[in-house]
Amino acid sequence: MKSAYELAMERLDKSSPADKPLTPDKKARLADIDTLFKGKIAEREIFLKQQLNQAYAAQNAEDVDKIQKQIVSERARLEEEREAEKERVRRAK
Repeated sequence: MKSAYELAMERLDKSSPADKPLTPDKKARLADIDTLFKGKIAEREIFLKQQLNQAYAAQNAEDVDKIQKQIVSERARLEEEREAEKERVRRAK
């Protein structure tokens, strides 16, 4: 006879998508997502670094600080979006 703990662990294993191997289709989709978001991150960084260079040239320390913080937050936001999109693909049936 199985304990309640063992039964709960079996149910958890059945519902957990982490242990299921990814299909080649899902692997390709995950690679596409990585490529897409790497491009988005690079695009934003190029744009913001141009603004940063202009702020340095104008010797505007306040704008420099603001743009540096924006670069960090934009990168974090896009990486979070990428991981959420990848998780949706992993959980899809």
